[in-house]
Amino acid sequence: MAAREMLAGMPWWVKWVAIPALVLLVFGGLITSVLTFVIGLLFKVLLFVALVAGLIYVVRKFSSSGRSREDW
Repeated sequence: MAAREMLAGMPWWVKWVAIPALVLLVFGGLITSVLTFVIGLLFKVLLFVALVAGLIYVVRKFSSSGRSREDW
C-alpha cells in the first residue's frame, strides 16, 4: 500500500498539520543543526569573499599610488 493511498482517506488537517508537526517534533533538532551549519558556512564564505575583495582593493590602491609616484 503506497503512502498516497494511505493518506487518501485522511482529513486535510492530518496531511497538512499533524504530519508536518510530527516531522518537526522528530527531526527538528536535525533540521536546526543542518540549517545552522548551512547558514554559518554561507556567512563564512561571504566573509572570505569580502576580505579577499578588500585585500585586492588595498593592494591595487597602494600599487597604483606607487606607479603614480614613479611617473612624476
